Amino acid sequence: MRLLFVQFLAKAVFLLFFITNLVGCDSQTHVEHKVIQSIDQTLCQFHREICNQDVNDLVVGLMINPVFAPSEKPLQIKLHFSAPVSDVQMRIEGRDMFMGVIPVNLQSIDEVNYTGTGIYGSCSSNYMVWRAFVSYSYQGQTQSTWFDFLADNSG
Repeated sequence: MRLLFVQFLAKAVFLLFFITNLVGCDSQTHVEHKVIQSIDQTLCQFHREICNQDVNDLVVGLMINPVFAPSEKPLQIKLHFSAPVSDVQMRIEGRDMFMGVIPVNLQSIDEVNYTGTGIYGSCSSNYMVWRAFVSYSYQGQTQSTWFDFLADNSG
């Protein structure tokens, strides 16, 4: 009889241990510790203003809509130059990691305004900086500049 009680007690303890661990796994409150990174203020802030670069006395401006530059959504891209240019080309690449090369097909509105669309993928890091490379011909010379901006930037 004592042996049956010991066996019963051993099974009960094992079952209690099993249930406790099973419930412990399911009912745990998972607290995610997100590292909050401050946004680099040198990046374009489209929700504030057009992003400008001064290149050899020519101001090149970039605006992206939606202004928070969402991943995996179509982006309306506008380029403005302070003087007439030609042969304008643009591509988007990851600044800190290779995410492919995304060409932007630009249409000329006039000699100083260009528009196009683009779309890029998402990154699991929650802090993906993209670089828009812009090349153009100004006064007979090929020139270029770039704009860095944060994807999914809520401001």
